Amino acid sequence: MKDTYLHKGLRKKLVRSLEQKGIKDERILDAIYSLPRHYFLDKAFEEHAYEDKAFPIGNKQTISQPYTVAYQTEMLQVKKRDRILEIGTGSGYQAGILALLGARVFTIERQENLYHKTRKFLNTIGLERIRMYFKDGYKGVPEFAPFDGIIITAGAHIFPEVLFQQLKVGGRMVIPIGEGDQKKMICYSKDEAGQLVVLEEGSHFRFVPFLEGTNSKKE
Repeated sequence: MKDTYLHKGLRKKLVRSLEQKGIKDERILDAIYSLPRHYFLDKAFEEHAYEDKAFPIGNKQTISQPYTVAYQTEMLQVKKRDRILEIGTGSGYQAGILALLGARVFTIERQENLYHKTRKFLNTIGLERIRMYFKDGYKGVPEFAPFDGIIITAGAHIFPEVLFQQLKVGGRMVIPIGEGDQKKMICYSKDEAGQLVVLEEGSHFRFVPFLEGTNSKKE
């Protein structure tokens, strides 16, 4: 895999566009500049990798547009050494950004083909410290809870209570939720009494659906 001057120039242009759209956290912008997005896409989409668009990655899944990745990450307010649970590994790009921010990343993928493909790929590009699981995202990873942050990269119709129980007091949980195709991005927290608190309600985004169970079928 090559990361050329052209790729780096396109990434710099992408970072500027994200700044113009309101992303302020310099650490996130630096991570997006540092992580070659074209590595995470099929060759057919490589020349478009630094457009602010989502692209298919197989198994009816997509790699989110960079603005969505940056927006969710900024809402999460990741600090170094935070334990972050991601639901919906997909290509691994969002997990990679979290890892570059210094987070200890635990990520779940429900599509078996994608799980094996992405796990192998992350190892090849030096992101082997990301802990990846093939399982039902609605169940989380209770054995490693509580988490400082939880990020869901699929659109939910119902609030995932089991995941909320795995969030530590004062932690942040970012989830696109609501009816229809467009989901409102909401950041929740947990108070000292263990109750749900809405910290922030953001923009609407389009996501693949957050589904229960796992899928071992080939494409």
